[in-house]
Amino acid sequence: MKMESGWDPDDTWLSETVAGSGSEIAVAGPEDVQDGEFETSDFDASSMSRFGSVSSSIYRHAFENGRRYHKYRHGTYPIPNDETEQNREDLKHAAILELTRGRNFFAPVGDHPQKIIDLGTGTGTWAIEVADMFPSAEVVGCDLSPIQPVWVPSNIRFIIDDIEDEWAHGNNWDLIHIRQVFPAIQDPPGVCRQSFSHIKPGGWIEVQDFGGILRCDDDTLPRDSLLLQFYDMTIEALSKRGIRWTVANDMEEMLRDAGFANIQCKRFKCPIGVWPKAKRLRIVGLYMKLAFGDLIDALAPTIFPALSKSPQQMEEFVASTQNELQTTDAHVYLDYFFWYARRPSAG
Repeated sequence: MKMESGWDPDDTWLSETVAGSGSEIAVAGPEDVQDGEFETSDFDASSMSRFGSVSSSIYRHAFENGRRYHKYRHGTYPIPNDETEQNREDLKHAAILELTRGRNFFAPVGDHPQKIIDLGTGTGTWAIEVADMFPSAEVVGCDLSPIQPVWVPSNIRFIIDDIEDEWAHGNNWDLIHIRQVFPAIQDPPGVCRQSFSHIKPGGWIEVQDFGGILRCDDDTLPRDSLLLQFYDMTIEALSKRGIRWTVANDMEEMLRDAGFANIQCKRFKCPIGVWPKAKRLRIVGLYMKLAFGDLIDALAPTIFPALSKSPQQMEEFVASTQNELQTTDAHVYLDYFFWYARRPSAG
C-alpha cells in the first residue's frame, strides 16, 4: 500500500481497508507508549457541549433511570440525549476524524455541492463542520432531539423531526448523510427509499456506522468476556424492538433495493483501548474506550428490562463490565463503515 508523506512510519496498518479485508493493527510494545501520554488536563466536561440548545416549549425531555431522553416521539430511540450522551457523540466524532485523517465523508460530491442534509444530526457537529467546508451550500440537520447549538454558520439550520416519518425536507439534495443512526431505528430500508426519492439525479447518499460486533484478530479476548456478552445482549434486546444493531455490515443490498447505483464501501478498524502501535490509533482507541464505557451505561436500562433481568442484575453486570473494560489487555476493535452510493442520472 502506498504511503503518503507525513504519515507515521509505525502506522504500517493504515486503518483503511476494503470491506472483507484481513488487515491487522500492529500492537504496541512497552517502548511505544510514553509515560503520561494521555494524561488529562483540568477541564470542564460541560465545555464539550456547544453553547446550548434550541429554545422552544415543545422541545421538552423525559427522564428515566436518571438519564434524559427526547420527549418528541419518546421511546422511539433507545439512547439518551443528555450531556453525557452528547459528550460521547463528540468523542466518537473526534475518533472518526482521527481514523480518516480528517475526512467527514467520502462520497464524491464535488467542490460546490448546493444542498446537504444530515439525518439524525445529534449535536450537529458534523453538519456544522460541513457547513463551514461549503459556505455556499444550504445545510440542514434533522434530529428528534433539540440539542444543537444556537450559534452556527449562517448557511445551516436545524429541524426537529423523525427521519422515519414521511419525508418533509425538500428535494434535489446533493448529499444525504446518515451517521450512527441505522442501528437504533426500525426502518433503515424505508429511510433509504425516501432518500433516493429526494436526492437529485446524480446525487449521493452516505451511511456511516459501526458494525456492532466486537472483534479481535489475535485471540486475546476471552470467549467469556463480559464485553462480548454486552454486545450479544444488545443485539438480542434491540431485535425485540425491531432494531438491527449490526445493520452496517451489509448495506449493499438495502441501497441497491432502494434504487442506488455505484455502491461503494470503506471499512476501518476502530480500536478500543490504547493497545495499537501507531500513536494515531492509540488516540482513537482512547476516545473509543471512553465512548464504550458511556455506551454501556446508556444502553443497560434498555437492554436488561427487554431481557427480563432485574435492576440488581443490571447494576452488577454494568459494574463488572466497566471493570473489565478498564483492565482488559485484549486487542479489541469495531469495524466502522462508510457506505456511499449514487442516484443514477436522469435518462
